[in-house]
Amino acid sequence: MSAKTPKNLAVFVSGTGSNFEAMLKEHIPIKLVVADRPCKAIDRAKEVGIPTALIERKNFGTSFDRGLYTQKILEVLQTHGIDLVAMAGFMTILGDSLFTTYDGYILNTHPSLLPLFKGDHAVKDALEARAKETGCTIHIATADLDDGPILAQRSVPILPNDSIETLHERIKIEERKLYPEVLKNILVGNLVLPQTVV
Repeated sequence: MSAKTPKNLAVFVSGTGSNFEAMLKEHIPIKLVVADRPCKAIDRAKEVGIPTALIERKNFGTSFDRGLYTQKILEVLQTHGIDLVAMAGFMTILGDSLFTTYDGYILNTHPSLLPLFKGDHAVKDALEARAKETGCTIHIATADLDDGPILAQRSVPILPNDSIETLHERIKIEERKLYPEVLKNILVGNLVLPQTVV
């Protein structure tokens, strides 16, 4: 895809959809919500009249055919004219073809100040490292986990009595403010997405 201001946003969800709900509160124009399992977020999308696509991973073989699943996702996105994707707690790792087709136009959020503390245990890792702060990062998603150009970050201090749960909740509060802000700026053309392929 060539550099342009995207207009048609799809949000990918798997659970309660707290980031999706934050986007709704900020009136982010969402054209499609995609889920890999029945969940509260897709029910909420239906309630507010946003088109939905429930593409259950359990229907793609006992060993899970990632390539076929990703192809189905791509077909749905292209049918709806989607040109920007926001991952919001989507729990299925997708195949490289999605990242090739939508290169530079897939966003993700991560609960650390990347490049620090990549991976699934970012909050725990920050606590164990005795870091003074952590935070959240909105970045371009690539086929490499938690890699790709950083669009925005917000720091969160680590308090002496923090647990994984208390720290993660404070990070999520900031994330729910930052993600809609970044999306709004992209959709109105105030933030130009960096291209990931030279």
